[in-house]
Amino acid sequence: MSLEYPSSDGAAPIGRNCRDSVNFAERIRDKTEISRDTNAMNRAQTKGQWVWADWMTGVGVIWALGLSALAASAADEPGMRGRVRVLADHALLRKSGARILQFEPETGVALGELDSFSQARLQLWAHREGKCGGFEALPQSPFRSASDDAQLLLELRDLQKRDQKWKAQSKTALRLESRPEIVRALPLVDSSQLKTWVTWLSSFNSRVHTASDPNVHVEQLRSKLVDLLAVAKLPATVDLIGHRATRQKSIRVRLPGSVRPDETVVLGAHLDSINQDWFGSGKAPGADDNASGSANLLEALRVLLQQGQPERSVELFWYAGEEGGLLGSAEIAAQYKAAKRKVVGVLQLDMTLYPGDGAFVLGSMTDFTSPWMRQYLSELNRLYLGAKIIEDQCGYGCSDHASWHRSGYAAIMPFEATFDRMNSNLHTPKDVIDSASHFEHSAMFSRLAVAIAMDLGNSTLTPP
Repeated sequence: MSLEYPSSDGAAPIGRNCRDSVNFAERIRDKTEISRDTNAMNRAQTKGQWVWADWMTGVGVIWALGLSALAASAADEPGMRGRVRVLADHALLRKSGARILQFEPETGVALGELDSFSQARLQLWAHREGKCGGFEALPQSPFRSASDDAQLLLELRDLQKRDQKWKAQSKTALRLESRPEIVRALPLVDSSQLKTWVTWLSSFNSRVHTASDPNVHVEQLRSKLVDLLAVAKLPATVDLIGHRATRQKSIRVRLPGSVRPDETVVLGAHLDSINQDWFGSGKAPGADDNASGSANLLEALRVLLQQGQPERSVELFWYAGEEGGLLGSAEIAAQYKAAKRKVVGVLQLDMTLYPGDGAFVLGSMTDFTSPWMRQYLSELNRLYLGAKIIEDQCGYGCSDHASWHRSGYAAIMPFEATFDRMNSNLHTPKDVIDSASHFEHSAMFSRLAVAIAMDLGNSTLTPP
């Protein structure tokens, strides 16, 4: 999930969940204020708390130094030099003290201008509300003005009106027929293979996009994909995609369509990880966020390579820099829009390993996703998965589906649970495979990816 920086007030995920982190941060701030007030300090000393207050003052200083180092590191990234304009929920931008350039009340999204510290404060308020939301960092260019970026808010509003109109006027629910070839393919998804992939991906010390060499894991995964495709019976290609906003690269595997290759089904997951514990550096295994979603695609690809060639093209993406503001997916989706590529549907898989609402219960995000694709998801679930679906929201920019949605494409993001019951260890060194990891639950998402590729990839259905 997209959650870039720890807060300048100390709201890194030290505790068990986002609210715990905020409570810890508030104690830091409150005790630091006590140390600045003689009367308050005396009151604290009377209660035997003076030493605690003084210790917390030191923690506050350490946090300031850590945040400064983190901000300097971020400033070295191509997409983070100077102030950066972002799209995010208006309420969070306002509370963070960011400079708000324009607000669109119908969507609740605003255009803001942030420095590294404003980004940190934005995350504090996201934590405070128990909702680990993100943002989308917009491209920086001397030829692009704030008014150009403000136009994006109007486009988001128009997309919302389009979807609301379709939902209100749709008289007939989408109805799919079961395909025997899909029924035969889904049991091939192997949860033990998923565990192998997640174990390997989470063995890297970090997959953060700001690392000195952010492509070590990218290159190794590409090599494994080349080997996988070499023995496939289907035509397929794999390539690396460079970006302007980050030195990290994305990976794309393309299975060209046999009948309508210009129509594309997109399956995606972000490959990067991040550690927001204390200084935001060090070990970031990211087993759930998002080795799980990345592994889902790898297992789905393994199964798809054993099937017939799809009529439409199917493309699988492992995105760079999602944790930095949807950096990789935003560029890719914008390029597809500029080239007028016909993308008929987008699936985003981000965190699938922790069944917070129980095994085989998934959350379906309804904000900034396509109602048509959500209906399509429900039909696939009826025919092939048998899961319980609970609708929920995660705010603007919580994962890479937002990039495709903003570019006008129909996207969905099924999630491991409802948003407030997701894995609380994300973005810490504790995001590892443990007793709570449920690979059969996660395998459900690989089966969904296979079903979408084989059904939508072999149909003439198109979103409204």
